[in-house]
Amino acid sequence: MTAPQPTAPQPTAPQPTAPAAVDRLRFGYGTNGFANHRLDDALTVLADLGYEGVALTLDHDHLDPYAPGLARRVDAVARRLAALGLGVVVETGARYLLDPWRKHAPTLLHDEPAGRIDFLERAVRVGADLGAEAVSFWAGVRPGHVAPEVAHDRLVAGCATVVAAADRAGVTLGFEPEPGMLVEDIAGWRRLRHALGDPERFGITLDIGHCRCLESSTVPQCVLEVAGHLVNVQIDDMRRGVHEHLEFGTGEIDFPPVLRALADAGYRGLVAVELPRHSHAAPTVAARSLDFLRTAARQAGLDPGTPPVPVGADRSTGVD
Repeated sequence: MTAPQPTAPQPTAPQPTAPAAVDRLRFGYGTNGFANHRLDDALTVLADLGYEGVALTLDHDHLDPYAPGLARRVDAVARRLAALGLGVVVETGARYLLDPWRKHAPTLLHDEPAGRIDFLERAVRVGADLGAEAVSFWAGVRPGHVAPEVAHDRLVAGCATVVAAADRAGVTLGFEPEPGMLVEDIAGWRRLRHALGDPERFGITLDIGHCRCLESSTVPQCVLEVAGHLVNVQIDDMRRGVHEHLEFGTGEIDFPPVLRALADAGYRGLVAVELPRHSHAAPTVAARSLDFLRTAARQAGLDPGTPPVPVGADRSTGVD
């Protein structure tokens, strides 16, 4: 009787390597919270305060992608960002850029989504020319006359077009789950990503406030659940069940554990303050926000970052 031969060990699939933890985070601020400032003035104020980046919402007064001379203006903004040492992500949530009557319309879910697709493709090209770390977008609210399954199919088709544009441009996409929209939570983002074939460039934009608003997991757990696909972070305070972006300390979020989770996840992108309804007091709110985040970072055992450049330092070569 022949002795049984030893079975050769079977190869195992490589396991994903968790990103190494970081010891400091890079704080930014959304330009939609500086709606009453010229873009160059907003960038200068944020750099003077000590922010390391901006979440730049393309809008009428902030790098309008439909105004003449776009290439020249994008180049000027890129040079200004570099001079100020600011990183950038591109945001696409302008309220009335595409339709002066209907907020956020058209979306990828509307009967005629071509305007939104064109805008997102323009945003991808702008992001590429700016060297943006990510271009962020969302699904939109389902119109009442559009059946859920039709809206889903439209979303998948529109996202596929944007992914193709991002692949051509070498740009990373961050899709944001937004309360009240067709994709409003992390589970919905996962389903959409799977429907698209799990494209490499289709990451997630995570709004920390949204996690508190409607996710069943704790906010730090939400961060760790999506760590491998996290390409953009918006940060604000919020209350359970209420989609209202609040200043830090006026909602229900405990921020040191959230910042610790981002660091432990190895997240190296911008953590940008998202306060779109605070433009009336933008410099004061931005200063207060950065002080809060630096204190929370210290409490989380992280390096809070370098002190700001003194106001009045040389900031030559502004944006046209």
